[in-house]
Amino acid sequence: MGMPTHLSAGEIEEFGREMDAIRNEVMDTRGAKDRAYIMNIIKWQRSMALYGRIIIFLSLIFSPLGGLEVASWPLFVAFLAVGAIMLGLAKIIENMELGHNVMHGQWDWMRDPNIQSNTWEWDNVCPSDQWKHSHNVVHHTWTNVFGKDPDIGYGVLRVSDEQPWHAKYLLNPVINFVLMMMFQWGVGVHDIELDKIMAGKKTFAEAKPMLERFMWKAARQLRKDYLLWPLLGVAFTVPVSVLFGLDTLAVAGYAYLTVCVGNTIGNMMRNIWSNMIIFCGHFPEGVQHFSTEEVEGETRSAWYVRQLLGSCNIGGGKIFHILSGNLSHQIEHHLFPDVPSNRYPEMAPRVRALAKRYNLPYNTGSFTRQFGTTTWKIWRLSFPG
Repeated sequence: MGMPTHLSAGEIEEFGREMDAIRNEVMDTRGAKDRAYIMNIIKWQRSMALYGRIIIFLSLIFSPLGGLEVASWPLFVAFLAVGAIMLGLAKIIENMELGHNVMHGQWDWMRDPNIQSNTWEWDNVCPSDQWKHSHNVVHHTWTNVFGKDPDIGYGVLRVSDEQPWHAKYLLNPVINFVLMMMFQWGVGVHDIELDKIMAGKKTFAEAKPMLERFMWKAARQLRKDYLLWPLLGVAFTVPVSVLFGLDTLAVAGYAYLTVCVGNTIGNMMRNIWSNMIIFCGHFPEGVQHFSTEEVEGETRSAWYVRQLLGSCNIGGGKIFHILSGNLSHQIEHHLFPDVPSNRYPEMAPRVRALAKRYNLPYNTGSFTRQFGTTTWKIWRLSFPG
């Protein structure tokens, strides 16, 4: 368990007052620069998504399956890869720097009806209202508290040696891989608490309304990525097939499948990246966990201490931070979840200096270090001990 014993109650409260001062200073200086930042991110994200889809459509011109004289496998693969990667990057930014942070209320102060936490619906199978409950309310309140925070291993992984070992954890590496590949689906059912239903701690009737809403949102996402956009690809290629006297049905079929492949690559990129960043912020070597007894009667200042001890940062450059939704500054995000994410880089040195002055750990490291120790921990803890 992780609460520090070298600090007196008075020192913890003073630590909290200094954290509040850092937060208040930043919140009081929000303005035009921050507004310009988020508006530019939205513009670039939407442009990248649109251009990525257009390039995927253009790849159809060069597909050898289309029967055109310009057919070329290298050009087809190149256009499809570039378009899919652009779409994947757009999905990453939408989920990480936009959806996650907008739904934290970081931009509500702008009073822009298009960027409000209570109306934003992100590009993910998880309904925004369910995510805000499981993440904003439960996880951020009870970060790394056993029996309170369902994000400790997401109910399926053993990520701390303080979790009792069971034979099911032998599948830790396999489950971790599947969760990485299908991360949005794991997030989507997280608040439904399927593990509690299977254990008999929650009835299906209790979960049914949430399950129905999840299914509605998942159907909407699947319809968008695997019906509507592929049909647009068909509409793009069918006139060409008619013009050149090609087999229209065959052309329509390969166009539909090609766009589905591009969308799948984009979704997989988003799933894998989101999983890696989030795991690196919560599970690397040195992260600490807490018992319910340790947080009983917890003050705001003690909550600050717990957030610091239970979070990890990842080093990187500006583009890396944007792609991670600035969750590369997971410590600052857990301390100040409603502060605009673009301000975390300037807050990090001050938080780190404050932690050092109070002799508290500040867990930060390279992406290689954090991902490496996280992966090793998941593999190691699949066994007893």
